[in-house]
Amino acid sequence: MRIKIAILDLYNGQPNEGMRCLQHIARQWAAQHPEHDITHHVFEVRHQVQLPDLSYDIFISSGGPGSPLASTGSRWEKAWINWLQKTEEWNTKPGNRPKPVFFICHSFQLACKHYQVGEVCKRHSAAFGTFPVHLTEAGREEILFNGLHDPFYAVDSRNYQIIQPSEQRLHAIGGQLLAIEKERPHVPYERAVMAIRFNPYFIGTQFHPEADAEGTSKHLQREDKKATIIETYGEEKWRSMIEALSDPEKIKHTQEHILPAFLNNALLLF
Repeated sequence: MRIKIAILDLYNGQPNEGMRCLQHIARQWAAQHPEHDITHHVFEVRHQVQLPDLSYDIFISSGGPGSPLASTGSRWEKAWINWLQKTEEWNTKPGNRPKPVFFICHSFQLACKHYQVGEVCKRHSAAFGTFPVHLTEAGREEILFNGLHDPFYAVDSRNYQIIQPSEQRLHAIGGQLLAIEKERPHVPYERAVMAIRFNPYFIGTQFHPEADAEGTSKHLQREDKKATIIETYGEEKWRSMIEALSDPEKIKHTQEHILPAFLNNALLLF
């Protein structure tokens, strides 16, 4: 059987590790299922306003730089929302084989904004590094999180966040809050939303489930990134980030579970 994966690139042409990781996961998953003809294609959403059509079977929409609020009304965001709505409409029509979607970081923020399930706002300070993610009761039942620890660890890289999740809106769209930020009793800030299932076939995470330890470590050791982290958080924090990436029970465990589980679960629809 032929299976087509569309990877929506929201990095706007900026250098990143995310697209490398996503394509690696897609290739690795295809190699694990030689009985199917699995291909993937990348669509440059922001720079070229490229969006996949509904001939694709599985969608992954990436992270990206900048504000999820500033792009409201832009040509590319309108096109992205149109793609999201068409995919959702397809999934709700009886007789159609559903097309699952995974939203990552910036895409997750856009989806939260579109569905109005929480407040999208700028963080007090940027989050970057390896952080614990705490599951909700619904998250413990989520099939894509099966096998993860509670809390589990993930790569987080963002200047914006989703807070004040609306139970009313989530219930209205058939969604569930799956994970939240670590509790920080020493600071007066709300815990951010880290994962939501929007409906039976749409799910997203604020963190980067595609991130691998090698790529993240290289990124952290870039002179400009290292200098920024040390200036903001101190050298001890930078060293702890590097050390966390060497623990196979942290980032590697997360990378090997969530997106592969998403793809395996999508395969059950065929």
